Amino acid sequence: MTTPTLSAQLFFLYDTHCPWSYVVTPLINEITKAFPNIELHLWHAAYFDGRNDSNTNSKNTELDQVEKLANITFSGDYRNILDQSTNSTLSANLMTWAQNKTPSLALTLLNALQQAHFEQGNKLAKQSDFDDIIATLKISPPAKIFKDKLNKDVLIQLEEIYSLQEIIQTEAIPALLLAIDDKLVLLSHNFYLTEPKAIIDAVQLELNKHT
Repeated sequence: MTTPTLSAQLFFLYDTHCPWSYVVTPLINEITKAFPNIELHLWHAAYFDGRNDSNTNSKNTELDQVEKLANITFSGDYRNILDQSTNSTLSANLMTWAQNKTPSLALTLLNALQQAHFEQGNKLAKQSDFDDIIATLKISPPAKIFKDKLNKDVLIQLEEIYSLQEIIQTEAIPALLLAIDDKLVLLSHNFYLTEPKAIIDAVQLELNKHT
């Protein structure tokens, strides 16, 4: 795959507890493998705070839509926790810390958190829910990460997310953006949910336009 000679960055606006974000993450995995020189920014939108939960029926309807479009099946363990409040505050704190302090592990961490939540039914709502993942990745997040409120670093990042959302004129997540020098391209990730590798050609096409 052609290595970008321009300044290229990839922005992923997501929430660890968002099922749509879960099925878009494989696209991020493919892009980073194909284009290791593209700088990756994983920006957690901290959308799920327990106050904006829909009812269980609505959640199941949404999952049915995701399953159909992405050709996946959500685990029974995950569906069993749909009647409980969804709160991604601690995950937002942890992911923002990882993005800032250990960026080389941030995507690995995101995959691990999503696997725990969507495949194992782990709510990721208290510190002990993260213990196995932290031990496996051998990371040492500070204690402030697990206080039940968004920390300062997340609030700063949210301001950047809001600014970026104004530019792209949508608050919808997930959003996948490719920045090439001063050009910003919103990638239509919905086209690639059933075949994540196909997005590589789309990214290469955008890179070619600016070389």
